[in-house]
Amino acid sequence: MECTFSHHFTSSQMSFSSFFLWLLLIFSIISSCVNAFTGTYGINYGRIADNIPPPESVVTLLKAAKIKNTRIYDADRSVLAAFKGSGIEIIVGLGNENLKEISIGEDRAMNWIKENVQPFLPGTRISGIAVGNEILGGTDMELWEVLLPAAKNVYNALYRLGLHKTVEVSSPHSEAVFASSYPPSACVFREDVSQFMKPLLQFFSQIGSPFYINAYPFLAYKNDPEHIDLKYALFQSNAGIHDAKTNLHYDNMFDAQVDAAYFALEKAGFEKMQVIVSETGWASKGDADEAGATAKNARTYNKSLRKKLAKKKGTPYKPKTPVRAYVFALFNENLKPGPTSERNFGLFKADGSISYDIGFTGLIPSSAASISLLPFRGTGALGWLGSPVFTTCAATLFLIFRLLI
Repeated sequence: MECTFSHHFTSSQMSFSSFFLWLLLIFSIISSCVNAFTGTYGINYGRIADNIPPPESVVTLLKAAKIKNTRIYDADRSVLAAFKGSGIEIIVGLGNENLKEISIGEDRAMNWIKENVQPFLPGTRISGIAVGNEILGGTDMELWEVLLPAAKNVYNALYRLGLHKTVEVSSPHSEAVFASSYPPSACVFREDVSQFMKPLLQFFSQIGSPFYINAYPFLAYKNDPEHIDLKYALFQSNAGIHDAKTNLHYDNMFDAQVDAAYFALEKAGFEKMQVIVSETGWASKGDADEAGATAKNARTYNKSLRKKLAKKKGTPYKPKTPVRAYVFALFNENLKPGPTSERNFGLFKADGSISYDIGFTGLIPSSAASISLLPFRGTGALGWLGSPVFTTCAATLFLIFRLLI
């Protein structure tokens, strides 16, 4: 943020009204500074459950954890209303069930946006719309065909509303879009997927959207525990792998999966497109045949991932591009179908307490039958004073003070 002042006022020239206006400007600057940083760490807020805390308490939880990026899989009005004024960036989801309807015409997309997005702006910081989830590579070929038209209609509607510069349009993919991802430099899109993927990437390239990938070392290990080193999947010390073509060394699977996506994009002609991990996580519990699904492993993976993202570093192939990722998920979701692991990816349990300790704290029921916050390490009445945000704002206030006298 750059602040310039073209006039100098002496104390004798200042009236009470002008002084009051300067105070308003000061508070405006402070507010702007506080809400400017979003970071590299986000979380997916899934809600396929009937026993998780209400959205208002989720806002409290995220703010205490200093998580400023989140994704939801719909555009639930109660969630968007609760996030108003929180400063948390939120990507809403246009569900797979809506794609065919939205692909018919721009007017359908316009109606959806006017109902589900526009009414909550700018109070709720809706930063993006995820059009569908894991469409390409999935089993419904009809959705493959309507994904691009739906994405275009959503973008065109945002453009007409003047929201295209603040609300991003994207679509997250699963690892199923790749024909091969080992070693990373060998990664390419599946031939049947490619004919749909390339036009989609061309459109996203034109509008400046990144490539979102759901990258799960847990799923790779679970499906092949005999040939994948658990330590390699968990960011622990191990021999790693060597990519002979690029002469790059990988000591963890997460980096390898991200770089695999970069190589696939490069071969498709989109070497400048950024990769963002829309989902990654590790289940803390699973069925007997779900290798690695333990609380110990989940803690190791998520704690190491959090530390990695906090360093704001890149991958072996893209060392200057900080990795950004959304962890899956915020809560264990008791109504999710499938194996036991599907209901146990949460960093937090249904009651808001932590599933395991990676440095966050949880929510507990208070005596007043509401949800209150446990003491959060490292914070306090003056805990924010040493932050870069405060330093920047303080410097700006000092500049204003000097200009006033």
